[in-house]
Amino acid sequence: MPDGLFSLILNGIGTLLGLIVAGTVVTFFIRDATQEKHTILRNYPIIGRLRYFFEIQGKYFRQYLFSGDRDEMPFNRATRRWVYKNAKNKGGTVGFGSTYDLREPGAFIFVNAAFPILEEDQLPTPALAIGEGYCDQPFLARSIINISAMSYGAISIPAVRALSLGAAKAGCWLNTGEGGLAPCHLEGECDRIMQIGTAKYGIRDMQGNFSAARAREIAQSVSAFEIKLSQGAKPGKGGMLPASKVNPEIAAIRGIPPWQDSISPNRHHDIGNIDELLDQVAFIRELTGRPVGVKTAIGGWHFINELCDAILRRGLEYAPDFLTIDGGEGGSGAAPQTLIDHAGLPITEALPRVIDSLIESDLKQRIRVIAAGKLVTSAQGAWALCVGADFVNTARGFMFSLGCIQAMRCHLNTCPTGITTHNPRLQRGLVVEEKYLRVANYATNFNHEIDMIAHSCGLQHARELRREHIRIVETAGKSVALNILHPYPEIKPARHV
Repeated sequence: MPDGLFSLILNGIGTLLGLIVAGTVVTFFIRDATQEKHTILRNYPIIGRLRYFFEIQGKYFRQYLFSGDRDEMPFNRATRRWVYKNAKNKGGTVGFGSTYDLREPGAFIFVNAAFPILEEDQLPTPALAIGEGYCDQPFLARSIINISAMSYGAISIPAVRALSLGAAKAGCWLNTGEGGLAPCHLEGECDRIMQIGTAKYGIRDMQGNFSAARAREIAQSVSAFEIKLSQGAKPGKGGMLPASKVNPEIAAIRGIPPWQDSISPNRHHDIGNIDELLDQVAFIRELTGRPVGVKTAIGGWHFINELCDAILRRGLEYAPDFLTIDGGEGGSGAAPQTLIDHAGLPITEALPRVIDSLIESDLKQRIRVIAAGKLVTSAQGAWALCVGADFVNTARGFMFSLGCIQAMRCHLNTCPTGITTHNPRLQRGLVVEEKYLRVANYATNFNHEIDMIAHSCGLQHARELRREHIRIVETAGKSVALNILHPYPEIKPARHV
């Protein structure tokens, strides 16, 4: 081709592209200047679009360019890095000192012993039985850290598969979430807890009511059941799964029409008070032979006190086998921002209240307590054990172990790491054979480091941790022992009679 003709074609293409760009700019200019919805665009066509771009993208730029290691919410970079390193089995060792601010109110300090436990005197952390003596098939829970409720639907098939396989390898349990028991939950031979949400997804009949036949069937594949009253992300509001994520398989598992919003009622229709709750606990336990627990966020003293009163009045056989206490810090599920920000006590206040009421009622040995609410590090888990919890649940900690980068797009079906999306192209990035090992590593190292804290405190294993082994910072330069801040109550069963 002659050079002149080639140059002429290039010039023509350049002119055409220039006209297309100019036409596009003019089109958007006219559109922006004449629309009536956005003031900024009307007054500053084209340029005003940059504001909306940076408003949307700002949180992503801040995460990498501007925020310090301890600045971000809901989880800062230092916390995420700790999870990532432990998930990759690279250890939690750092150099040149801590960036954790021990002057900040609420910071906690473990009371190290002058003479810590030698390795030869250390003992394995004992497993705890759940439901022993009150159901046909009690559940022996081996791990302190466990996978909190995340429904298939809210998270993807590869994510559930990796969690199931990782839980089996680490010896922890996997909570199904309220979306029902899916085939991918069964892939790993792990302990599973079937959550019964307010919509009874996966355990309901054609009319949406609880199905006894389905419960008996599911009982063959799970270790326990959990009745969900509420969760920390949205107390008083049911689960929310947008229509774009309700594909035919998810719809079939839940028992609802596909491609429609999946909105759970804000409470169970058949549970409207404490006695009805205890009736349901006893009924499902008798029906399935499995332990039955209750998950709830805490709004004050009344619920837990009334629950203890009712159990002592009716008998220990009506007690839930475990209580999952969710903090109001907001969880992995989509929720209205008003409820995430302002409803439910944080776990630091809710957990001591629950434990104190159980101790005062002499029910602590009957009812196991699971703490949840941004407890993603071993230090936070050890704090929960000091308060009196038996186990720790986390969802977002395990999401980080799967590769979550805190993009905060869980509800949009556009998760860039494939964890909370059903887009096959994005799911491709989550390689189950690699990620399940990271799930297992995170759980194993979490448990190991809680034991390390216990040994530093002069204890043989983590279940010996008590309130006197941790101090809470009140002001800069002043901390108080947790057993002074929250003294152990006396057993007063007569109060409930």
